Amino acid sequence: MPLHRYAPRLWPALRLREGICARLPEHYLAALQDETPPTPVHWRPLGVRYRRNPRTGERERVQDVPVPVYLPPAAHHGLWGGEGWIRGFRYARNDKLSTRLPKTWKPQLFDRQFYSEILDATLTITVTMRTLDLIDKAYGFDFYILKTPKADMCSKLGMDLKRTMLLRLARRDPKLHPDDPARREAIYNKYQEFVIPEEEAEWVGLSLEEAIEKQRLLEKKDPVPLFKVYAEELVNQLKEQALQKQ
Repeated sequence: MPLHRYAPRLWPALRLREGICARLPEHYLAALQDETPPTPVHWRPLGVRYRRNPRTGERERVQDVPVPVYLPPAAHHGLWGGEGWIRGFRYARNDKLSTRLPKTWKPQLFDRQFYSEILDATLTITVTMRTLDLIDKAYGFDFYILKTPKADMCSKLGMDLKRTMLLRLARRDPKLHPDDPARREAIYNKYQEFVIPEEEAEWVGLSLEEAIEKQRLLEKKDPVPLFKVYAEELVNQLKEQALQKQ
Protein backbone atom coordinates (compact mmCIF):
# COMPACT_ATOMS: atom_id res chain seq x y z
CA MET A 1 0.00 0.00 0.00
CA PRO A 2 1.48 3.39 -0.95
CA LEU A 3 2.41 5.76 1.83
CA HIS A 4 0.98 8.80 0.01
CA ARG A 5 -2.25 9.32 -1.85
CA TYR A 6 -0.37 11.03 -4.67
CA ALA A 7 3.20 10.50 -5.80
CA PRO A 8 5.63 13.14 -4.43
CA ARG A 9 6.55 14.18 -7.98
CA LEU A 10 2.96 15.42 -8.41
CA TRP A 11 2.92 17.58 -5.29
CA PRO A 12 4.15 20.81 -6.94
CA ALA A 13 1.43 20.58 -9.62
CA LEU A 14 -1.29 19.73 -7.08
CA ARG A 15 -0.27 22.67 -4.93
CA LEU A 16 -1.22 25.03 -7.76
CA ARG A 17 -4.80 23.69 -7.84
CA GLU A 18 -5.90 24.65 -4.36
CA GLY A 19 -5.79 27.54 -1.93
CA ILE A 20 -4.32 30.88 -2.86
CA CYS A 21 -2.20 29.31 -5.61
CA ALA A 22 -5.34 28.50 -7.58
CA ARG A 23 -6.28 32.20 -7.55
CA LEU A 24 -3.02 33.38 -9.14
CA PRO A 25 -3.33 34.90 -12.64
CA GLU A 26 -3.60 32.38 -15.46
CA HIS A 27 -0.71 33.87 -17.41
CA TYR A 28 1.56 33.51 -14.37
CA LEU A 29 0.53 29.89 -13.78
CA ALA A 30 1.11 29.11 -17.47
CA ALA A 31 4.61 30.63 -17.30
CA LEU A 32 5.34 28.77 -14.05
CA GLN A 33 4.39 25.42 -15.59
CA ASP A 34 6.26 26.02 -18.83
CA GLU A 35 8.71 23.15 -19.24
CA THR A 36 10.53 24.34 -22.35
CA PRO A 37 14.04 22.85 -22.22
CA PRO A 38 16.91 25.34 -22.06
CA THR A 39 19.35 25.84 -24.90
CA PRO A 40 22.21 23.31 -24.62
CA VAL A 41 25.32 25.02 -23.25
CA HIS A 42 27.62 22.34 -21.87
CA TRP A 43 26.75 19.61 -24.38
CA ARG A 44 25.85 19.19 -28.05
CA PRO A 45 22.65 17.33 -28.91
CA LEU A 46 22.86 14.84 -31.76
CA GLY A 47 19.36 15.64 -33.01
CA VAL A 48 18.74 12.09 -34.28
CA ARG A 49 17.49 8.87 -32.70
CA TYR A 50 19.57 6.48 -34.79
CA ARG A 51 22.92 6.60 -36.55
CA ARG A 52 25.38 4.30 -38.27
CA ASN A 53 28.27 2.97 -36.29
CA PRO A 54 31.37 4.21 -38.19
CA ARG A 55 33.27 1.04 -37.36
CA THR A 56 30.69 -1.70 -37.94
CA GLY A 57 28.18 0.14 -40.15
CA GLU A 58 25.30 -1.14 -38.04
CA ARG A 59 22.33 1.04 -37.17
CA GLU A 60 22.32 1.85 -33.45
CA ARG A 61 20.13 3.93 -31.23
CA VAL A 62 21.50 7.09 -29.62
CA GLN A 63 20.09 9.42 -26.96
CA ASP A 64 20.48 13.11 -26.14
CA VAL A 65 21.29 13.09 -22.43
CA PRO A 66 21.84 16.63 -21.10
CA VAL A 67 24.71 17.27 -18.71
CA PRO A 68 23.35 18.14 -15.24
CA VAL A 69 24.19 21.74 -14.37
CA TYR A 70 24.20 23.09 -10.82
CA LEU A 71 23.39 26.78 -10.40
CA PRO A 72 24.82 28.13 -7.11
CA PRO A 73 23.13 31.07 -5.37
CA ALA A 74 25.74 33.41 -6.88
CA ALA A 75 24.38 32.59 -10.36
CA HIS A 76 21.11 34.34 -9.49
CA HIS A 77 22.98 37.52 -8.52
CA GLY A 78 24.61 37.80 -11.95
CA LEU A 79 24.11 36.83 -15.58
CA TRP A 80 25.92 33.60 -16.36
CA GLY A 81 24.24 32.98 -19.71
CA GLY A 82 23.06 29.49 -18.83
CA GLU A 83 26.45 28.31 -17.57
CA GLY A 84 26.89 26.70 -14.18
CA TRP A 85 28.92 24.22 -12.19
CA ILE A 86 29.58 20.81 -13.72
CA ARG A 87 30.37 18.03 -11.29
CA GLY A 88 32.28 14.99 -12.40
CA PHE A 89 35.49 13.04 -11.89
CA ARG A 90 39.05 13.22 -13.07
CA TYR A 91 41.90 10.73 -13.06
CA ALA A 92 44.77 11.28 -10.67
CA ARG A 93 47.97 12.24 -12.54
CA ASN A 94 45.98 11.86 -15.81
CA ASP A 95 46.37 8.11 -15.50
CA LYS A 96 43.25 6.15 -16.48
CA LEU A 97 44.39 3.24 -14.31
CA SER A 98 44.48 5.41 -11.18
CA THR A 99 41.68 6.34 -8.78
CA ARG A 100 38.97 8.73 -9.90
CA LEU A 101 38.83 11.98 -7.96
CA PRO A 102 35.78 14.27 -7.75
CA LYS A 103 36.09 17.55 -9.62
CA THR A 104 33.87 20.58 -10.21
CA TRP A 105 34.26 22.71 -13.33
CA LYS A 106 33.28 26.36 -12.81
CA PRO A 107 32.86 29.13 -15.40
CA GLN A 108 35.21 32.09 -15.50
CA LEU A 109 33.49 35.20 -14.14
CA PHE A 110 34.01 38.89 -14.88
CA ASP A 111 32.55 42.09 -13.45
CA ARG A 112 31.40 44.34 -16.29
CA GLN A 113 29.38 47.54 -16.53
CA PHE A 114 26.33 47.74 -18.79
CA TYR A 115 24.18 50.72 -19.72
CA SER A 116 20.42 50.24 -19.98
CA GLU A 117 18.55 52.65 -22.23
CA ILE A 118 15.17 51.78 -20.75
CA LEU A 119 16.29 52.19 -17.14
CA ASP A 120 18.78 54.97 -17.93
CA ALA A 121 21.25 53.43 -15.50
CA THR A 122 24.70 51.85 -15.52
CA LEU A 123 24.76 48.44 -13.85
CA THR A 124 27.79 46.45 -12.64
CA ILE A 125 26.99 42.75 -13.13
CA THR A 126 28.98 39.53 -12.86
CA VAL A 127 28.92 37.79 -16.24
CA THR A 128 30.66 35.07 -18.23
CA MET A 129 32.23 35.23 -21.67
CA ARG A 130 29.17 33.50 -23.09
CA THR A 131 26.95 36.24 -21.68
CA LEU A 132 29.05 38.89 -23.39
CA ASP A 133 28.75 37.01 -26.67
CA LEU A 134 24.97 36.73 -26.26
CA ILE A 135 24.67 40.46 -25.53
CA ASP A 136 26.63 41.24 -28.69
CA LYS A 137 24.48 38.81 -30.65
CA ALA A 138 21.32 40.52 -29.37
CA TYR A 139 22.73 43.97 -30.31
CA GLY A 140 22.54 45.43 -26.81
CA PHE A 141 22.00 44.76 -23.13
CA ASP A 142 18.31 45.67 -23.10
CA PHE A 143 17.57 43.50 -26.13
CA TYR A 144 19.34 40.56 -24.47
CA ILE A 145 17.29 40.90 -21.27
CA LEU A 146 13.98 41.27 -23.12
CA LYS A 147 14.58 38.52 -25.70
CA THR A 148 16.01 35.81 -23.44
CA PRO A 149 13.38 33.40 -22.03
CA LYS A 150 13.37 32.33 -18.42
CA ALA A 151 14.74 28.86 -19.23
CA ASP A 152 17.88 30.39 -20.79
CA MET A 153 18.23 33.33 -18.40
CA CYS A 154 18.79 31.11 -15.33
CA SER A 155 19.07 34.21 -13.16
CA LYS A 156 16.74 35.89 -10.67
CA LEU A 157 18.53 39.17 -11.30
CA GLY A 158 17.89 38.88 -15.03
CA MET A 159 14.18 38.23 -14.54
CA ASP A 160 13.89 41.14 -12.09
CA LEU A 161 15.51 43.41 -14.66
CA LYS A 162 13.11 42.15 -17.32
CA ARG A 163 10.10 42.87 -15.11
CA THR A 164 11.35 46.39 -14.37
CA MET A 165 11.94 47.08 -18.06
CA LEU A 166 8.55 45.71 -19.11
CA LEU A 167 6.77 47.81 -16.49
CA ARG A 168 8.48 50.97 -17.69
CA LEU A 169 7.61 50.16 -21.30
CA ALA A 170 4.00 49.39 -20.42
CA ARG A 171 3.58 52.59 -18.41
CA ARG A 172 5.67 54.75 -20.77
CA ASP A 173 7.10 56.31 -17.66
CA PRO A 174 7.67 60.08 -18.15
CA LYS A 175 10.53 59.99 -15.63
CA LEU A 176 12.79 58.64 -18.39
CA HIS A 177 14.67 61.66 -19.78
CA PRO A 178 12.08 64.21 -18.54
CA ASP A 179 13.99 67.05 -20.22
CA ASP A 180 14.14 65.31 -23.61
CA PRO A 181 10.70 64.00 -24.69
CA ALA A 182 11.90 63.22 -28.22
CA ARG A 183 14.62 60.88 -26.93
CA ARG A 184 12.18 59.26 -24.53
CA GLU A 185 9.69 58.51 -27.30
CA ALA A 186 12.47 57.18 -29.53
CA ILE A 187 13.52 54.69 -26.82
CA TYR A 188 9.94 53.54 -26.21
CA ASN A 189 9.34 53.09 -29.93
CA LYS A 190 12.61 51.17 -30.28
CA TYR A 191 11.41 48.49 -27.84
CA GLN A 192 7.73 48.62 -28.84
CA GLU A 193 7.67 44.94 -29.88
CA PHE A 194 8.23 43.81 -26.28
CA VAL A 195 5.36 45.79 -24.73
CA ILE A 196 2.81 43.70 -22.82
CA PRO A 197 -0.09 44.79 -20.56
CA GLU A 198 0.97 46.17 -17.21
CA GLU A 199 -1.17 43.55 -15.43
CA GLU A 200 1.03 40.83 -16.93
CA ALA A 201 4.34 42.67 -16.72
CA GLU A 202 4.18 43.05 -12.94
CA TRP A 203 4.09 39.24 -12.54
CA VAL A 204 7.03 38.43 -14.83
CA GLY A 205 9.93 36.72 -13.08
CA LEU A 206 8.29 36.41 -9.66
CA SER A 207 9.03 33.27 -7.70
CA LEU A 208 6.08 31.28 -6.37
CA GLU A 209 6.63 32.64 -2.86
CA GLU A 210 6.73 36.23 -4.15
CA ALA A 211 3.60 35.67 -6.25
CA ILE A 212 1.70 34.21 -3.28
CA GLU A 213 2.64 37.21 -1.12
CA LYS A 214 1.62 39.59 -3.90
CA GLN A 215 -1.75 37.86 -4.29
CA ARG A 216 -2.26 37.91 -0.53
CA LEU A 217 -1.69 41.66 -0.41
CA LEU A 218 -4.11 42.16 -3.32
CA GLU A 219 -6.82 40.20 -1.51
CA LYS A 220 -6.11 41.75 1.87
CA LYS A 221 -8.98 43.86 3.20
CA ASP A 222 -8.71 46.10 6.23
CA PRO A 223 -11.25 45.27 8.96
CA VAL A 224 -14.22 47.63 9.12
CA PRO A 225 -14.90 49.04 12.64
CA LEU A 226 -18.21 47.85 14.09
CA PHE A 227 -19.40 51.38 14.82
CA LYS A 228 -19.33 52.11 11.09
CA VAL A 229 -21.32 48.96 10.34
CA TYR A 230 -23.94 49.76 12.98
CA ALA A 231 -24.09 53.42 11.91
CA GLU A 232 -24.74 52.37 8.30
CA GLU A 233 -27.48 49.96 9.42
CA LEU A 234 -29.09 52.69 11.53
CA VAL A 235 -29.07 55.13 8.61
CA ASN A 236 -30.70 52.52 6.35
CA GLN A 237 -33.38 51.80 8.94
CA LEU A 238 -34.16 55.51 9.34
CA LYS A 239 -34.45 55.88 5.57
CA GLU A 240 -36.88 52.94 5.40
CA GLN A 241 -39.01 54.40 8.19
CA ALA A 242 -39.10 57.77 6.48
CA LEU A 243 -40.27 56.15 3.24
CA GLN A 244 -42.98 54.17 5.04
CA LYS A 245 -44.39 57.35 6.67
CA GLN A 246 -44.67 59.02 3.30
